[in-house]
Amino acid sequence: MKTPLEILNHYWGFDSFRASQEKIIQSILEKKDTLALLPTGGGKSVCFQVPALLQEGICVVISPLIALMKDQIDTLHKKNIKAIAIHSGLSYSELDIALDNCIYGGYKFLYLSPEKLQNDLVKQRIDKMNINLIAVDEAHCISEWGYDFRPSYRKISDLRNICHAPVIALTASATSDVIEDIQKKLLFNKKNVISFSFFRKELSYNVRKTENIYTELLKILNQKKGSSIVYCNTRKDTKLIAQFLNKNKIPSHYFHGGLHINERDKKQKEWSQNHARAMVATNAFGMGIDKSNVKTVIHTHIPNSIESYFQESGRAGRDGKEANCYILYNDQKILSLKNQISTKYPDKNYIQKVYQSLVNQFNIAIGPISTIEQYEFDITSFCQNYSLDQLKTYNSLKILEKEELIKLSEAVHQPSKIHIKSSHNDLYQFQIANAQYDIVIKTLLRSYSGIFDTYINIQENLISKRCGININVLIKSLEKLHELELLDYIKQNTNPKIYFINQRIDANKITFTKQNIKLSKKKDIQKANSIINYVQQNSMCRSSMILAYFGQKRLQNCNKCDICLGQKKFVDNKQFVQIKNVIKTNILNKKQNVEELLSNASEETKESYIKVIEYLLENEQLYINDKNHLIWIE
Repeated sequence: MKTPLEILNHYWGFDSFRASQEKIIQSILEKKDTLALLPTGGGKSVCFQVPALLQEGICVVISPLIALMKDQIDTLHKKNIKAIAIHSGLSYSELDIALDNCIYGGYKFLYLSPEKLQNDLVKQRIDKMNINLIAVDEAHCISEWGYDFRPSYRKISDLRNICHAPVIALTASATSDVIEDIQKKLLFNKKNVISFSFFRKELSYNVRKTENIYTELLKILNQKKGSSIVYCNTRKDTKLIAQFLNKNKIPSHYFHGGLHINERDKKQKEWSQNHARAMVATNAFGMGIDKSNVKTVIHTHIPNSIESYFQESGRAGRDGKEANCYILYNDQKILSLKNQISTKYPDKNYIQKVYQSLVNQFNIAIGPISTIEQYEFDITSFCQNYSLDQLKTYNSLKILEKEELIKLSEAVHQPSKIHIKSSHNDLYQFQIANAQYDIVIKTLLRSYSGIFDTYINIQENLISKRCGININVLIKSLEKLHELELLDYIKQNTNPKIYFINQRIDANKITFTKQNIKLSKKKDIQKANSIINYVQQNSMCRSSMILAYFGQKRLQNCNKCDICLGQKKFVDNKQFVQIKNVIKTNILNKKQNVEELLSNASEETKESYIKVIEYLLENEQLYINDKNHLIWIE
């Protein structure tokens, strides 16, 4: 296979590329650093996987979430493509073997969390790899002006000193400032942006102001059938709304980051298979979700930015068929968003208290930390133990992350793993001398290939059935073999982790980069104002407003959002804008009442003028003062 299209057809079964995919791939094959802007569901992974498969060597992929890595690795494995992931959940031994396999094992993709780039062993082994491409997923995370800034992303440029492969940076949403920042921070040899229009012709964007969110939500879901996502601002709301919908005969699940990973996986699977119609979730739900037939995405709160709204609403309509997106809000929701920014930045003393509580919890001594040791971390029990407010504590931890003192990793299901460390001969001699372990070892060897070369995921219940022994007896046998150092047995784990970076310092001596915090807060306020303006405005096409935010222009309105449909009820869009502009000019130049304004209209247009005036009054762009004069509201 020598062409991108042959690779696409062989592994993905498609006969043609989408939109700008082929142009992006060609840019990479010409060794050009490339920033690819593709909408959610636009097939970003194909843009780096195809050129990597066309070339000798391995592609290094930087990804922010372990769950995203696992999804892409599983997809590649199903296509018989060798890929491996390295993240904070791996032991030193697993890391060592995985890196060696990337050098000598013919792997095509190495997925890395950005934090791992700071590991000396990782840097040493990467230097020995034949890297054909560096892919940076969710590239907006590198920019402080991006909506999900991650300090660790700033270290990615270190890779450019180790290898000379081109870089492809990928994101679904970025403003002009972020676009510039990404290219600068990733040390692009030359600016090169390939973008696809963010316009989603299949999506209808709608905003509804309502004092009763529950009633409006139920009304929409009864009108709009099919699979839905309902986003909430708090974990408590997800459960309450799901219960409300179930009582009203809309089968629903709730989902948030505090649920046990097995429960989250079960809920997600049932929703994906359409056993539950609605998933009521915090924004912890969605990354890596590949369900094409979502018909409705509803936000029961105001998202914290247009970027996050664009990403979350973009999970609807991936099959190309018409879908609807809603924001339900009221004045209290606006106040809540503004308050959210205030609570996001706790005072210095509180942050120091959280840090001191952490080091007390894990008995970390002051001084350098030579190896990064992970600690299981449950924020709920931690806050209870130290009498801390959970929201303020979470925000304090995020600031400590930005100051690069700690790192929080997500809760992801990591199955049990085994790697046989002894040689074939030594293992055989052990079996002869220790007959009680023979059946366990034989079953492992028969069930899993490659167990001598690398860590293999296992299922204890499956092995116990094949051995014909109780699962608890099996686990004790595996633990004993681990203790005897014949094999390495790592039990399954689903808990989030926390670890300390570089050194543990005296909490009272923590200094915060005031300029960084001030800049972050300013950025959050600007983003909040943009989304508040979006929900409150009542004259501009919703799609056009989103595009304008990202620096893109569209000559025509979408003709399907609530604004466009509201205007179409009265007159066509072109005539509406013309009459509106005349009205605005006239009443700004001279105070006049409705009759005086209509006297300037022809008999043919008078009825249209009346309809537009009624619309503008209803949507609070005009009002009539106590002297009956029309007043224009900016």
